[in-house]
Amino acid sequence: MARKRAHSSRYTLLKVAICIAILLLALLYPGNSGQKSGDGNDMLDMELAIPQFTKSTKSQVIEHIGYTVSYNEQRRNANWVAYELTGQEVDGTEPRGSKFIPDPDVKGRQAVDDDYRNSGWDRGHLAPAADMKWSEQAMDESFYLSNVSPQNGNLNRGVWKSIEELTRDNAQRYGEILVVTGPVFTNKKGLGYIGDNRVMIPNAFYKVLLAYDNGYTAIGFYCENVSGKKKLQTYAKSIDEIEEITGIDFFHLLSDEIEDDVERRFDWNDWKTEN
Repeated sequence: MARKRAHSSRYTLLKVAICIAILLLALLYPGNSGQKSGDGNDMLDMELAIPQFTKSTKSQVIEHIGYTVSYNEQRRNANWVAYELTGQEVDGTEPRGSKFIPDPDVKGRQAVDDDYRNSGWDRGHLAPAADMKWSEQAMDESFYLSNVSPQNGNLNRGVWKSIEELTRDNAQRYGEILVVTGPVFTNKKGLGYIGDNRVMIPNAFYKVLLAYDNGYTAIGFYCENVSGKKKLQTYAKSIDEIEEITGIDFFHLLSDEIEDDVERRFDWNDWKTEN
């Protein structure tokens, strides 16, 4: 009987040792789980990208593989979409998707593709498909309608596209940046509604960027939801200005001293590109 107990004990210890060895190998060689590797700049943790509201706002926060969205059922629009973007992800090769579908994780009423059809408004990506080329799943989820707002076609294919390109250029420049973007509603009805689901049309759009290179640097962009194109710098604003417009507190996990300094001003030279 004692021999049997000893054998059982040795067997248990062997199983424990094997489990520990497997765990260590998993930590050392994590492989590709379909999630982001998290090997970017330690000063730009994704948690830093998640903003908070300065006043009560209806919100359902949903995490997808490539971005996190705060969804507002009343407007059938996002409040914000936040994600990190690395230079390596910009060089991804996943083909662009094309099928816009409702977000399966949204609880409650949301837009459908027919709401946009023949509406005169583009399906404007918030987290653009071109930022999600690093993963088939990320690409597919970028076409969820929770990541889309009615956008003026000239803006979507002009200034807004240029801001998206500047974002990718700076992800390569700095190695990694944090992005928060979304629609702006300056009144209770926006610019009106489209579709049977009454998707509210935003008055404007914003995008804020944060990078780290021996210190934090940030910039915001604000575009009215109308046609027109000026020099890209004319759409640039400080983070403080975007916060005042949107009622959203960006990068609030930074220390107060750093946050105050980074958000009160911007240096265009930190972000301008040759394009």
